[in-house]
Amino acid sequence: MIPDSIIAYLQRHRVPFERRSHFRAIRAQSLAASLHVTGFQVAKTVILHAPDRLWLCVVSAPDTVDLGRVAEMLGVRRLRLAEESEFVDLFPECEAGAEPPFGQLYGLPVMVDEHLRHAGRLLFRAGSHTEVLELRFEEFLQLEEPLLGHIVRDRPRELAYAPAELHA
Repeated sequence: MIPDSIIAYLQRHRVPFERRSHFRAIRAQSLAASLHVTGFQVAKTVILHAPDRLWLCVVSAPDTVDLGRVAEMLGVRRLRLAEESEFVDLFPECEAGAEPPFGQLYGLPVMVDEHLRHAGRLLFRAGSHTEVLELRFEEFLQLEEPLLGHIVRDRPRELAYAPAELHA
């Protein structure tokens, strides 16, 4: 179940969204399969540890964050994946592994991969392994005002992203 604080945050900022239930899924690609969508329509949150703070990085399910690119964007020498113990307390009402991308709500900066711009609508984890939020990418950008850039490892050409909307 999505925590009330997340729903209230979106409602307070007048962000239209839909809630979608699914079979319990821990991995983002499993989530996509359970909802019968491509993994490029599922946005996952990866938490990185920079020298001065944690960052929420939002990328599509099949992608892998390129730590070198992110470090260059942030102007830092050291960057690593955060350990769960370093951030689990920041999301007390959320299930571990289902951290939402709403950094404004949790006092964390957000960085988003440029590829997600092509999705139109995305599915976001929001504290639950059995329910997601669907919202337009542009609404998410306006809400979070994240850094935007190419932050994932390069994809093979056959994985070039091109889906339209989730709902036709």
